[in-house]
Amino acid sequence: MTARLVRPLPTRRDTRELGTAIARVLRPGDLVVLSGDLGAGKTFLVRAMARALRVPPPITSPTFILVHEYATAHAPLVHADLYRLRDAGEARLAGEVARLGLRERRGEGALVVVEWGEEAIDALGGPPELFVSIAIAGEHERTATLTGCRAGDIV
Repeated sequence: MTARLVRPLPTRRDTRELGTAIARVLRPGDLVVLSGDLGAGKTFLVRAMARALRVPPPITSPTFILVHEYATAHAPLVHADLYRLRDAGEARLAGEVARLGLRERRGEGALVVVEWGEEAIDALGGPPELFVSIAIAGEHERTATLTGCRAGDIV
């Protein structure tokens, strides 16, 4: 069942709390896809999720490396950023996602969180359990729209 949740994020603290709430509902093998403009807070949200999963710092953006993997007590956390691949074309994007092994890591039970992954859903193994779209609502204010089967579990 697909749920939809709209959550205002007037402060960075609210974004950290959302990241914690998301981390609580994730299960091994889940895919989370994050979308939003540059500077919307996608990586900030991933950091909050990683901290809630007790990943020690530093938790950095994989923009140039494409993928970071972190050990957690729950399951490995794989954080990918496909920004540099977004204009590559469908076939090349699918090939790069395959080369990165994201679908396989998901199948092995990793928590796979992908920034800029909207165009790679099929290559990632199908619909995400959670899709988070972050919109800039002000200098520090954001609005997150969450859809997918895990959205209804987030409090």
